[in-house]
Amino acid sequence: MSKVKYYYDSESLSYKKIERKKGTTFTYAFVFTLAAALFGFIFVFLASQFVESPKERALKRELQNAQLQFELLNKKMEKTELVLANIANRDNNIYRVYFEANPIPEEQRTAGFGGVNRYQSLEGFDNSKLIIESNKRLDIIQKQLVVQSKSLDEIAKLAEDKEKLLAAIPAIQPVSNQDLTRMASGYGFRSDPFTKVRKMHWGMDFTAPKGSPIYASGDGIVERADNTASGYGNHIRIDHGYGYVSLYAHLFKYNVRKNQKVKRGDIIGFVGSTGRSEAPHLHYEIFKDGERIDPINFYYGSLTAEEFNEMLEHASLENQSLD
Repeated sequence: MSKVKYYYDSESLSYKKIERKKGTTFTYAFVFTLAAALFGFIFVFLASQFVESPKERALKRELQNAQLQFELLNKKMEKTELVLANIANRDNNIYRVYFEANPIPEEQRTAGFGGVNRYQSLEGFDNSKLIIESNKRLDIIQKQLVVQSKSLDEIAKLAEDKEKLLAAIPAIQPVSNQDLTRMASGYGFRSDPFTKVRKMHWGMDFTAPKGSPIYASGDGIVERADNTASGYGNHIRIDHGYGYVSLYAHLFKYNVRKNQKVKRGDIIGFVGSTGRSEAPHLHYEIFKDGERIDPINFYYGSLTAEEFNEMLEHASLENQSLD
């Protein structure tokens, strides 16, 4: 119950009750409410500036974790860039050099992306710079991976082709040293056994007993196995690809047929003395792009250095050929 207040009226010489006007009461109530609201606003504002809410603390932790993840991602990208740089260096200076391929320019490997702003959607945030730079690095790394992947595909194809080439080149002696009586005559001018006239001998003669096996000197396809070529008698021609063809003449009999695929070291026939031949032997020739070349340069696959030097010495003698 509120206290009743009085005042002394000098005219009536008596005490009268103080009556509060309704407008005054409303004013007091309004002022009090306004003051309370203002105080509450100030309190909330100060609290928001200096006191974190649970939600704000959670968001702050998430932001710190995201920044940490970006830092870890950047470190991983640095390691990836180092690995890619090492692979690119070996690719240009070892693999592509070995397979005689042109190196890939550095500008092509590390080029960015021109034209439209690819990162416009990432602008306007507190950490936009960090996010955009990370995305740029990732895009460049992805492009480097694509370039390197294509390069390695090309190297793999070149390696496969080189492997096929190495297997195809006539690289072994067509008659085994165990069966070889002697290397009778080499490539060059020799005395004809029938006319005694000095003329060009286009291959090498290997003297061996009749029936000694003859080996394919490289992978290929039998192009001919017949006796229709003048002077060669029973002979075989193998197309090795890459412009190489080998010829084996004066055979006793065949061990292959036309269009048959053969591997280096396969027995394709046997030594004989058919055609224009003076004694059992194998006449061996090599063609490169249709031109006859000296077969002695192709024996790295079957002879030791000493055996090759001995063969070279005998082949260089201008003696009489056997065909």
